[in-house]
Amino acid sequence: MEHITFLVAVVIVTALAFDFTNGFHDTANAMATSIATGALRPKVAVAISAVLNFAGAFLSVKVAGTISGGIVNEKAGLHPSVIFAALAGAILWNLLTWLRGLPSSSSHALYGGLIGATVVGAGLHAVNFSTVVTKILIPAVASPLVAGLAAWGATKAAYLITRSAGEKTTEKAFRRGQTVSASLVSLAHGTNDAQKTMGIITLTLVSVGALPKHSLPPTWVIAAAGAAIALGTYMGGWRIIRSMGKGLTEVRPPQGFAAESATTAVILTSSHMGYGLSTTQVVSGGIMGAGLGGPQGKVHWAMARRMVYTWGLTLPAAALVSGAAAFVADRGTWGVLLVGAALAAGSGAMWLLSRRQPVTADNVNEVTPVETIPVAVGPAQPAGQAAPSAATTTVAA
Repeated sequence: MEHITFLVAVVIVTALAFDFTNGFHDTANAMATSIATGALRPKVAVAISAVLNFAGAFLSVKVAGTISGGIVNEKAGLHPSVIFAALAGAILWNLLTWLRGLPSSSSHALYGGLIGATVVGAGLHAVNFSTVVTKILIPAVASPLVAGLAAWGATKAAYLITRSAGEKTTEKAFRRGQTVSASLVSLAHGTNDAQKTMGIITLTLVSVGALPKHSLPPTWVIAAAGAAIALGTYMGGWRIIRSMGKGLTEVRPPQGFAAESATTAVILTSSHMGYGLSTTQVVSGGIMGAGLGGPQGKVHWAMARRMVYTWGLTLPAAALVSGAAAFVADRGTWGVLLVGAALAAGSGAMWLLSRRQPVTADNVNEVTPVETIPVAVGPAQPAGQAAPSAATTTVAA
């Protein structure tokens, strides 16, 4: 491991920091519906999810191979500074969408960051666009539709099978079932999302000759990535849990069980095939399908539209930010330091903004998921007089 220089160590630490943000950003994927229906207490839910995310990281490495040797051409001469820039853009996008309570895709933020930084740092030829299309873009469109259709059918079947049972008995049984189905989603999430950071670290080690080309992640990389995403999961992404559990539809236990079961099946199948899909999109599709399959057939389409817009923006936005960061980082040591300072400042600023309206395990289910905070436009108002709201910014509480 003598090839691991200070810059490589910084990239590895930054990759694990991304994995941490991925964990708390995506906790909602596994536990939002169980928390919303009362099947699990919030803190118990995130603890279970953390343990199973860590376990899931050891079940497969096919998605990691898609990252380290699929999206990027290992022979293109990629430098660690470019990978660092990719991670910086992905982390900033993750934090921005978390601040706004939007369940965007951490996976697509990472893919976009890697693609944008690689194009700037090594050229278009360094990106295998055929792999991007087949392993990322097509699953991005198909997976939420498949999960939604499966959850819709499962919800219809659940209500049909239990139509003669009392409502209290039915809901109690499905709440118990959710402890299993939500746990399986967490396990599946570990098999997919934890591997993406493994792939990034492996790609970095290959780029400096510490590992041969086409290597699979070493055991220490698997353990470190699993631990980072588990720790992030345990922190609880309460803002996004609120949006997914209460913002898309009113989820009852039969719907939650159906959504989680459908999500697990789609994620595990995709992980087995090496598809680096967005677990966030799969879960969101499953929740919407379960909402439409329920007795009221209701989905909050305003929230759904915001989510879809964010999905579409994530990959190109992260690519642009990471491309700009790669241009700076590739200038030399001062460029890497400047990107690092920008990453630290941006992350700190978003954390401070989040403290204005904290969401915790105690209030995650208490209020509506979206609040509008007026932003004054125009000249300053006299003291004691409210500013007119010519524009608003929508922020999840």
